[in-house]
Amino acid sequence: MFKDPVFILALVGVIFLIALWISKVLHETLTNQAQQIIYSLGFLFALLGIYRIFVNAGDLGIILFLGSIICLLILLVGIYKNNNLLKVTGRGWFIPVFLIFVLRTFIYEPYQIPSGSMIPGLIVGDFILVNKHSYGLKMNRIGKPFFSASDPDYGDVVVFVPPHKNVPYIKRLIGKPGDIVRYENKKLFVNGEPLEQKLISHNSNKILLEETFKGSIRTIRLQGLSSSYPEEFSIPENHYFVMGDNRDNSSDSRVWGFVPRENFMGTGDLIWMTWECWTCLPSFTRTGFIN
Repeated sequence: MFKDPVFILALVGVIFLIALWISKVLHETLTNQAQQIIYSLGFLFALLGIYRIFVNAGDLGIILFLGSIICLLILLVGIYKNNNLLKVTGRGWFIPVFLIFVLRTFIYEPYQIPSGSMIPGLIVGDFILVNKHSYGLKMNRIGKPFFSASDPDYGDVVVFVPPHKNVPYIKRLIGKPGDIVRYENKKLFVNGEPLEQKLISHNSNKILLEETFKGSIRTIRLQGLSSSYPEEFSIPENHYFVMGDNRDNSSDSRVWGFVPRENFMGTGDLIWMTWECWTCLPSFTRTGFIN
């Protein structure tokens, strides 16, 4: 994101306009026309920056942090210069922006399920809350936690940035560093131990199974039980193996490899809404905790 020249241009433009506005307020030269021009240009630069954030799948957390710092500086300048407009504006923006930053960066971040790779537990259009402190606190999506670090565990529904694409994914954690994962005939083995499976239903070649491993129980879906080519994966240090619960329709570690420890954002904890298409009405019938 910070290597994108268009985003840098937008960010510099916003900061310059804020500095210009502060200067005019302090020198009492801010006319209604000048204020309107500054607001309009600032809005355009902000829209451009937000657009580039989404294009680059950037993390809004760092932007909210910078916004909090800018609002705080406006407040402090207002206090130092005893300027009521700057004090009111800085205080009015700093508190909500900072609270949103803390909530989204360290507590919960909203995320929409983009594919059917986690069916039946999660479907396209589910809106979930990602627990951002499951594995420790950190500023960016990618990086080492600076406080309360812990490692992902078997069966966790993990949200992470995969090694091949700068976009968050959600999968099930299957293997840890040092494990050997084998997938043969639609059945998983971790360090030679088969994951227990019980049939739930079998309909039109869609098979639902209850799978259990080390206390983790989940429902997975298969496209039939035909034999499959055996695959074996030896997980390196500081990396993890993930798979979708919709085993035959998931792009996961079998395709693009292992997930580095620092790429985990948190765990998917709660479905709070489902909105399957733009012409559909939002539904709350699936609201509940994620298994």
